[in-house]
Amino acid sequence: MKKCMSILALTGFLIIGTGAAGAFECKVKEATMAKPDGFPSRALTMIVPYGPAGGSGQVAAAMAEAVTGHTDVAINRDHKPGGSGTVGMTAYMAAPADGYNVLEHIDDASSAHALDSSRPNPAVDLIPLVVSQVTFSQVYIRSNETRYTDWASFVDWVKAQGGKATIANVSKEGSMERVTMKFITDATGMEIQQISFDKGAPRYGALLGGQVDALFEQPGDVRKFLDAGNFKPILTIFNERPGVFADVPTHKEMGMDFEPLLRFRGFYVHKNAPADRVKWLQWAFQRGYCQDSYQAFNESKFMTVIDSYRDTSGAIDLINASVDQYREVYKSMGMDVK
Repeated sequence: MKKCMSILALTGFLIIGTGAAGAFECKVKEATMAKPDGFPSRALTMIVPYGPAGGSGQVAAAMAEAVTGHTDVAINRDHKPGGSGTVGMTAYMAAPADGYNVLEHIDDASSAHALDSSRPNPAVDLIPLVVSQVTFSQVYIRSNETRYTDWASFVDWVKAQGGKATIANVSKEGSMERVTMKFITDATGMEIQQISFDKGAPRYGALLGGQVDALFEQPGDVRKFLDAGNFKPILTIFNERPGVFADVPTHKEMGMDFEPLLRFRGFYVHKNAPADRVKWLQWAFQRGYCQDSYQAFNESKFMTVIDSYRDTSGAIDLINASVDQYREVYKSMGMDVK
């Protein structure tokens, strides 16, 4: 049994509050499940709409290992980065809906649908198998940086650069990262260029090599840089200081009054996949979350600060709440919500 903090409360929006310590217990009791008519009789394909080095690539590899370890069914990962997830989503929706193709995706799928309802709705056009990560974001600088050392000095330095300061981020307008950075720049009055990277490795390399001045990312994705002492967080975008980052101020403490948007990652299958195959996939991926290898992975990525587990029903609730939240945010920003 894995101990974790349950902090995410779902109402009409994603509201973050103080949660009581709870205990994660695997919701899928059955250790085995018969294959429906022999499915799967060959390897599954997992389409991943991002590169292998970033958070999506890492969680896809960890879940594939866990599912394969428990079921002996191989999973081939097919990375299709581009368009902040839209390239991979388009490829997945064109693939056969036979249950042999599964999709890893993040909250970008929900925000894309919120902005344009013609885009696939991950709670309707797809069936969530499991959401396996829910996390917060931070702003990072190099640990050996001397021009600024904390959030306050960073903001002062950026304001003095006349719009020439840079931060590495994802490329899609309307993404969680871009929306959050707009909240931050509006609240602080600073002007900063957002340098776009769809793949994690060049994004992290840009900060490491000094091509950018800061990085917007989630802590688990840059864990190796934190452990190596290369990066340090100067701002946590969360309503409370997580214990593992007790020395890092939150956006609330720095005078920014907005509700944080969260990153969540999960696994999906097409809504038209055969029902008996969907049931087996739900079991396999939810059991995958429960495997020791996956739990160790989540622990290593700070993914137990927030309760990261959502089964199909919980994932649908999370997605629907997220879509509602993004639509309200986009309308408030004057964006064209279709």
